Amino acid sequence: QVQLVESGGGLVQAGGSLRLSCAASGRTFSSYAMSWFRQAPGKEREFVAGIRSSGGSTSYKEAVKGRFTISRDNAKNTVYLQMNSLKPEDTAVYYCAAKSNGWIYRDPGVYDYWGQGTQVTVSS
Repeated sequence: QVQLVESGGGLVQAGGSLRLSCAASGRTFSSYAMSWFRQAPGKEREFVAGIRSSGGSTSYKEAVKGRFTISRDNAKNTVYLQMNSLKPEDTAVYYCAAKSNGWIYRDPGVYDYWGQGTQVTVSS
């Protein structure tokens, strides 16, 4: 029902910034909670940031809090992840995920839809 497409990944130096975008199909986007997860090779997928359907509540992984900001533009069916002060340990494939009930969860198994991922590489 929903297709998600991430973009904006790339290679940056430590301390730099990237802005990821996730474009969603469908007219019910505004009712979904949206989250970003990341996965490095050989490691489990981990929650990075989430935003409720209302946009009024957000949640972040402790390691990125204060550096990353999640936001959404429901008119554009798009969620963003602004990443500042990037560190080499942020290197991973970043995935966009949607939860139909509008609430944020940190468990990736709960989400209904996933994007294909976009690579973020931070060099030292």
